Amino acid sequence: MKNYIGLSALAGLLVMASGTASAFECKVKDATMAKPDGFPSRALTMIVPYGPAGGSGQVAAAMAEAVTGHTDVAINRDHKPGGSGTVGMTAYMAAPADGYNVLEHIDDASSAHALDSSRPNPAADLVPLVVSQVTFSQVYIRTNETRYTDWTSFVKWVKAQDGKATIANVSKEGSMERVTMKFITDATGMEIQQISFDKGAPRYGALLGGQVDALFEQPGDVRKFLDADNFKPILTIFNERPGVFADVPTHKEMGMDFEPLLRFRGFYVHKDAPADRVKWLQWAFQRGYCQDSYQAFNESKFMNVIDSYRDTAGAIDLINASVDQYREVYKSMGMDVK
Repeated sequence: MKNYIGLSALAGLLVMASGTASAFECKVKDATMAKPDGFPSRALTMIVPYGPAGGSGQVAAAMAEAVTGHTDVAINRDHKPGGSGTVGMTAYMAAPADGYNVLEHIDDASSAHALDSSRPNPAADLVPLVVSQVTFSQVYIRTNETRYTDWTSFVKWVKAQDGKATIANVSKEGSMERVTMKFITDATGMEIQQISFDKGAPRYGALLGGQVDALFEQPGDVRKFLDADNFKPILTIFNERPGVFADVPTHKEMGMDFEPLLRFRGFYVHKDAPADRVKWLQWAFQRGYCQDSYQAFNESKFMNVIDSYRDTAGAIDLINASVDQYREVYKSMGMDVK
């Protein structure tokens, strides 16, 4: 892990500062809050639109542990993977809006709404309780790979394969991952098959087992493979090299002139939930972010390289900006934006 130590904050971040707070700032305020009319009097249910092994499953488990540890309120996680988050979102919107049901979701919810405005708007149809992770993406290869060893040799090798090279990615067209890969292939002129996996474990296993030649993912999600020296990043999709990956070139350095799309994960409640319950949930989940267990989790997943905290106001700003960004991207790609 000698290439992955020395976490440092970045100047000139692409993410918005509005509504953010440091872990220290949120630790020193609002340590307690009375339950409104005894709510919650039973366990909460957290719908997670992805499998337990991927980034969403991991952050859902970490946040549930932190909230429960601070409030003594149990949280049952209900994983509903499929359709790059659409199955879980549909299930959540059909659940009672009584405050007992909360949702974990990622930027896929914003991009889905950007493409089709009839899809739920996570900044309006939902109340963001907290955004607790903001991160960048990378391209990975196996550490023991001999056909190529860095980004330049990888691109050269892919171009020689006549379209037969493969990279593991998510399945949804228009997702952050798919859009970014289009930017990359357009900029480099390489042709590569994107092999689709909705769940994290099969996606990572495909690279580990040699079924694919590369992997598109976020660093925190594959931390254990980096620690074990199974995977190594060869490209960072960010405007500056994070100190933790100082040896890995950015897409900008490799001649690709596009603004990186970021992955963000957060927790939501239905907008029609009782206002006093929403207020308590906002407090509980924002306090959950501040707990030592959650801070340690985020650090272990490279989630303190970029400021990962957004309260409700900051989350709404981030979502709205992302929706606008995706709409412009989709229009430029000739997609049918509704």
